[in-house]
Amino acid sequence: MLLDTKADTIQSELANTICASSILCTDEHRSYLGVPYAHFVVNHSAKFVDGMAHTNGIESVWAVLKRGFYGVYHQFSEKHLQRYVDEVTYRLNEGNCKVHTIDRIDALIRKTNGVRLTYANLIGATS
Repeated sequence: MLLDTKADTIQSELANTICASSILCTDEHRSYLGVPYAHFVVNHSAKFVDGMAHTNGIESVWAVLKRGFYGVYHQFSEKHLQRYVDEVTYRLNEGNCKVHTIDRIDALIRKTNGVRLTYANLIGATS
C-alpha cells in the first residue's frame, strides 16, 4: 500500500505496477520528476488538458469513488480499499451505454468466474 507521496515511494510503486513502455500523464507533483517513462505533465492552474496529456480519466475515477463513499458506503476499510477502486474502475470501463446490457452482464460473469470471497476473509476473521 502506498504510504506517502515521496518520490522514492511513488516511483517504486510505478516501477512495480506499469510497463516500461507506458505513457504517464500526471499533475505537477515533484515526485514524478525523473520517471523513466514517456511523461506528460498537466498544469492544473493553467488548464486540464495539454495536447495528449490530461488527467480527466483519473479525475472521473476519483469523482465516482467519492460519490460511492459519501452516498453508498460511508466508510472504506483499508483492507478492502482496492476492491472499492476495482468496482469503480469496472463500472467506468464496462458501463458504456453503447455496449448492450447482455454483453456487460456476460463480461461481469466472465470476470467473476472462479473468484471466491468467503465471509471470514471479508470480515478479516482468522482461523
